[in-house]
Amino acid sequence: MNSSKTALLIDSGCDLSNELISRYDIKVARLTIIYPEKVYADGQDIEPETVYERFPGTIPKTSLPGIQDVLDILHSIREEGYENVIGITISSGLSGTFNAIRLAFEEQTQLKTFAFDTKNISIGSGIYAVWAAQKLEEGWSFEDTVRGLENKIHDSKLFYYMDTLDYLAKGGRITPSIAIVGKILHLKPIISCNDDGIYYTVAKIRGAAKGLSKLLELEVQAASEMKGTIWASVMSGGTSTDPTGRLKEQVLSARKMLLEKLPNVKIVLEKQITASMAIHTGPGLIGISLFAAD
Repeated sequence: MNSSKTALLIDSGCDLSNELISRYDIKVARLTIIYPEKVYADGQDIEPETVYERFPGTIPKTSLPGIQDVLDILHSIREEGYENVIGITISSGLSGTFNAIRLAFEEQTQLKTFAFDTKNISIGSGIYAVWAAQKLEEGWSFEDTVRGLENKIHDSKLFYYMDTLDYLAKGGRITPSIAIVGKILHLKPIISCNDDGIYYTVAKIRGAAKGLSKLLELEVQAASEMKGTIWASVMSGGTSTDPTGRLKEQVLSARKMLLEKLPNVKIVLEKQITASMAIHTGPGLIGISLFAAD
């Protein structure tokens, strides 16, 4: 436990690895994934491979962690001796998890709390928890860490190259008409979150090679606005279920190009996106997240 007795709580959409969660004792409010035969806890009893293997015929639904689920976690946090909790969530513009955690915080009175809407998604959100955990280990107070997070709201940038927009459309994250136009023109999108935490299409390209090139171009541009050490995360969707192996090769190529172009980058995470994220993005995804760590 850190000296300020501050716990960190994320939702599973923040896409941290089990290693990082364990290392920093980060608590997780898990989204649920609903198949006809069973309901699974995201990242706990279902892996992304299961989702990809059942595409395209079966696309499950997702559900938020309930307020009572969050209250139960807060009860456990209090029993462990923590006095403060910082909740870090994916964008309120894309999910109701922020609101669920905020409401749970308001229902209890024994812990000092702060809910942080990252206006981002996946590791673009989760990286804030890693940064906060390190600051708490360095001796920062609850109040200092809260202020630090608020000051870094624009310091995380995530770009995803996607093979199709179909799954975002089916999940209601974009309009079906946008996906249809992309399919007709054989366009591969690169998406990110805007300042309001809403998906937007940054670029549309034809072909994976051009997609990787454009993805790295966008990352270099984002890095030019960051000072000091930059934490990078390389994310993928469907590498283990791709029979051709092409996606894995593309991910390795993206990693290599990233390190060549940005010498001040430190890669802190490489993984497949969590199951709840896979549902909305589909197979064939490569994502790179940059975070100004200093």
